[in-house]
Amino acid sequence: FPEIDPDRVKRTQGMDITIVTSAKTDEEAFELLKKLGMPFES
Repeated sequence: FPEIDPDRVKRTQGMDITIVTSAKTDEEAFELLKKLGMPFES
């Protein structure tokens, strides 16, 4: 998050997020998430 000053953070935390779609195939789900702007690495 760009609004967080890393010099003021004493301990880092994480979070898990689960996204569920109604896509019938992995390929459909991948295309949907790409169009929604999900960042994927190749």
